[in-house]
Amino acid sequence: MIDLYTAATPNGWKATITLEELDLPYTLHPVDLTAGEQDTPKFRALNPNGRIPVIVDHETNMTLFESGAILLYLAEKTGLLMPRELSDRFRVIQWLMFQMGGIGPMQGQAVTFERYFPEDVPAARKRYKNETRRLYEVLNTRLAESEYLAGDYSIADIANWAWVKTHRWARISVDGLEHLQRWIDAIAARPAAQRGLEIPPPAGNSTKQKALGASITTR
Repeated sequence: MIDLYTAATPNGWKATITLEELDLPYTLHPVDLTAGEQDTPKFRALNPNGRIPVIVDHETNMTLFESGAILLYLAEKTGLLMPRELSDRFRVIQWLMFQMGGIGPMQGQAVTFERYFPEDVPAARKRYKNETRRLYEVLNTRLAESEYLAGDYSIADIANWAWVKTHRWARISVDGLEHLQRWIDAIAARPAAQRGLEIPPPAGNSTKQKALGASITTR
């Protein structure tokens, strides 16, 4: 059994969508970020960096943080969402790293300066939004020649999609990026993606959150 410590964020969705796609049983432990649960000694014992998601795989006695590492681990564990051929595997890893080093940090900063930073810094807002849009254009170019980022649907698609789907929250347009929009819609139609976005329920959905209690086991 896998314990998953997470919250309703793009990095959290990467883990829940992957677990749902792989049909792996897991116990969900929602982490209340607004209450600072990620900074408690209990959580820091799992991830000294104080970030979600974290998994504990009791079958292998493995505790793992960093969402990209978690996706790689789950794909390796099951032999799914990751090709076996060396060149194909590294094509997936390449696009996963594109999200980890590009889309995630740039879009994350775009959201911070657009919505949360205590003062308006127009140059920073412009810089991060423009760079995120540029990265979207890179994805669009790739998706013009391939249905999914690395050929077949993979953890690379899950990782990038979990961020790109929130482009409206970052106030970044996808106008003119028809291949990217096709890909966004295709993954949004996948049942596992739909389930993963609701685990745990988004912040503010108190009815569902109370129903979860401290944890919930899926499957």
